[in-house]
Amino acid sequence: MSLYPSPQVQPRSWRGRVVWFMVAGMHRRIDWPLLSAVAGLSVIGLLLVWASTAAGGDPAASMGFVRRHLAHLGLGAVVCLAVAAVDYRVPRAYAPIIFVLAAVGLSLVLTPLGAVINGSRSWIVVGGFQAQPGEVAKIALILGVAMLLGEPRDGEHAPTTRDVLGSLVALAVPMGLILLQPDLGTAMVLGAIYLGMLALSGAPIRWVLGLVGCGLLGILAVWWFGLLKDYQLARFATFVDPTADPQGAGYNANQALIAIGSGGLSGTGLFRGEQTAGRFVPEQHTDFIFTVAGEELGFLGGALIIGLIGVVIWRTLRIAAGCDGPYGRLVCVGVASWLTFQSFINIGMTLGIMPITGLPLPFVSYGGTASIAHLTAIGLVLGIHGRYRAFH
Repeated sequence: MSLYPSPQVQPRSWRGRVVWFMVAGMHRRIDWPLLSAVAGLSVIGLLLVWASTAAGGDPAASMGFVRRHLAHLGLGAVVCLAVAAVDYRVPRAYAPIIFVLAAVGLSLVLTPLGAVINGSRSWIVVGGFQAQPGEVAKIALILGVAMLLGEPRDGEHAPTTRDVLGSLVALAVPMGLILLQPDLGTAMVLGAIYLGMLALSGAPIRWVLGLVGCGLLGILAVWWFGLLKDYQLARFATFVDPTADPQGAGYNANQALIAIGSGGLSGTGLFRGEQTAGRFVPEQHTDFIFTVAGEELGFLGGALIIGLIGVVIWRTLRIAAGCDGPYGRLVCVGVASWLTFQSFINIGMTLGIMPITGLPLPFVSYGGTASIAHLTAIGLVLGIHGRYRAFH
């Protein structure tokens, strides 16, 4: 069966022909298991946002959250499909501009336009508009590092020392601005993205080992010189000993375990969780949304979410393995590193195996900038997949 539509049914205008050919080839350009897993997570997330916000007893407020989240998902889906439809070299061409815009956004956060939420100045708030530039910085870092490490010069087959040093500068700019907020969670995600991309770029292993060593020394230096805020120290202290302050810094972690444990195998059912209804877990529609899944959907529901995230990561890495060029491969590796690390940290903190950080669960947690950023990343992967499928 031909990939292209019959000449008898093609639109007459050139714009119509472009759209028609894109739609006609969509079944071949899109990785359907990946897109289906993302759609499944988004639907589950929408239901969990509804269940977690309905717990307050205010239907109007709850539906407001649901409508806003649905709008975020709709906008993210449009951006995802738009990015997937264009040649993957188009985002690469705009990578320097995206990087500069992300750096400017991170700088504005440190001005009076920035707002302090949950202890860190991570948001730009202008009237009713809110944005988190740190999410844009993740995409900017992936595109920038892929451009620097994934395009060897003539005669080279792997990144040179100059390429690696340039990529380290690209990492240092957003990470430095984010640490000034301070937002350790987002900084760790940037570090994980870069480490994953560097490790699979073909760069000498000494760079990877050196980066890990510098990271460990940096953590020790931050701790030794007392650079952490009091609330950050309290989070680490309660992670080491959850019983140290059960009504204070350890409250979130303890209540998260109680909520998840009360769900059992199959859960209490949506809108029937006592812990969720009592709002015993703070931020249960954002950072702690997995506790709602654990209580109301049980072990099976939590396993389904983890399984779908696993499908997203697996398909992304499979697309990376099928790339002929290093640039596309590194973009996919960066996205997979991002989603893997952030999902592990988010779910791990609700289970008590990781310290509390302000990182949302990809595709599931309520959020505007984060939801759009996650879907944009999937659009990048789909665009790369479509490009290589078109020539194989």
